[in-house]
Amino acid sequence: MIIRVFDDGNSLAGAAASQAAAAIRSAIALRERARIVAATGASQFAFLEALTATPGIDWKRVELFHLDEYIDLPMNHPASFCKYLREHLIGKTGITNCHLMKGDANPAEVIRLTSEAILQSRIDVSFVGIGENGHLAFNDPPADFQTEDPYIIVSLDEACRRQQVAEGWFETISNVPDRAISMSIRQILKAQEIICVVPDSRKAAAVQACIEGDIRPLAPASILRSHPNTTIYLDRSSAGLLSANTLSAFAASSR
Repeated sequence: MIIRVFDDGNSLAGAAASQAAAAIRSAIALRERARIVAATGASQFAFLEALTATPGIDWKRVELFHLDEYIDLPMNHPASFCKYLREHLIGKTGITNCHLMKGDANPAEVIRLTSEAILQSRIDVSFVGIGENGHLAFNDPPADFQTEDPYIIVSLDEACRRQQVAEGWFETISNVPDRAISMSIRQILKAQEIICVVPDSRKAAAVQACIEGDIRPLAPASILRSHPNTTIYLDRSSAGLLSANTLSAFAASSR
C-alpha cells in the first residue's frame, strides 16, 4: 500500500485523477475496455470533477459499477447514489455501459443482476473512500471479511447515518435508510488496482485506525493494507493523526 499526502484537497484530487485516468487508459490499451467501480459521497466531489475533466479517456469503452446504494430510496432522491453518478460522472463523460443499482427495486433481484454482471470479468480499477466510522463502501463495523458474495445487504449503523445527515444528504437521521446494498469486502479486494480518496479532518481518526491499527472487522478499511496495489490519497487534515513513522514507512508523501 502507498500513502500520498497533499497540502490540500484540490491537489489530492488532481493527483488521484491522474492515476485513475492512467489506469483506465492502460486497461483500454490492453483489453480494449476498462471496468471500473466508482465511489460516491461528499469526499469524492473534487476527485470526480478532476477525473471527468481529464482529456484522452475513451469513456465509451468504460464499463461502470458502483459500490453501494440505499434500499427503498428512489433514483430521483437527492441522496441516491444513482443520481449522484449520473450528475458527477455519467452525464459528464457519456459512459453508456452502466450497472446502476435501483434502490427502490427488489434488492434481491438488484443483487442478482449486478453480481452476475460484475463476475463476468476482472475489475481494472476501483475508486473508494473511507467513512468516518472506518467503513469501506457501506460495510460498517464490524464488517464481514469472509463472504464471497459480490454484493450483500447491510445494516447501516448510527455513525454512518449521522455522517449522511452532516453531509447534507438528509434532513434528519430518521430520514436515512437503515439498510443498503453494498459491494462486499472481498469483491472490493478483487480489483486489480484500488485508489482510495480520503480528504478532510473529519476522516482523520478513521484513517489512523485503519492504517495504524490492526487489520480487523471493527476497522473495515484496514483490509486495504492486504491488497497488493492500493494507493491512499490524503490531505494534511485527513493525515493529521498519522505518525511520522507511518508516513515514512509507506513512503510516498507529496507536497
